[in-house]
Amino acid sequence: MAKYLTLEGLEKLKKELDYLKNVKRKEVSERIRHTASQGDLKENAGYHQAKEDQGFVEGRIKELSDIVAQAQVISKKGNDNIQIGSWVFLDSADGKESFQIVGPEEADVLSGKISFKSPLGEALLNRKKGEKIKFNSPGGEKNYKIVKIQ
Repeated sequence: MAKYLTLEGLEKLKKELDYLKNVKRKEVSERIRHTASQGDLKENAGYHQAKEDQGFVEGRIKELSDIVAQAQVISKKGNDNIQIGSWVFLDSADGKESFQIVGPEEADVLSGKISFKSPLGEALLNRKKGEKIKFNSPGGEKNYKIVKIQ
């Protein structure tokens, strides 16, 4: 299944993957060797933590490798509808907000990137400038007007 990413998002994931493979994996391996040399492994908390860290790093490497292998870089097509990759500028009773619609692997609300699979992302997808939408947020129903699409 394709993983939809912006070029920026794909590069960020590739950078993290490279760091995990070439730096973090070696650091954790060295910690395992060092703590294993400190005696009884049954009661060696440092060794057990290092092994746990190794499991996390290896799991993340597999996850990122799968995402990168299935990545499909999104490019905005020249139409007026909101699509994956679009920046959307909204007006609501709470003020102005802007979001980029991205794939779930790249979503980061604090950076203004929301997944097209999120409730708001789904409500915005394929809409046009000037349309009004209703969205059920955890804080209740919100009304938005689409002011601009880039």
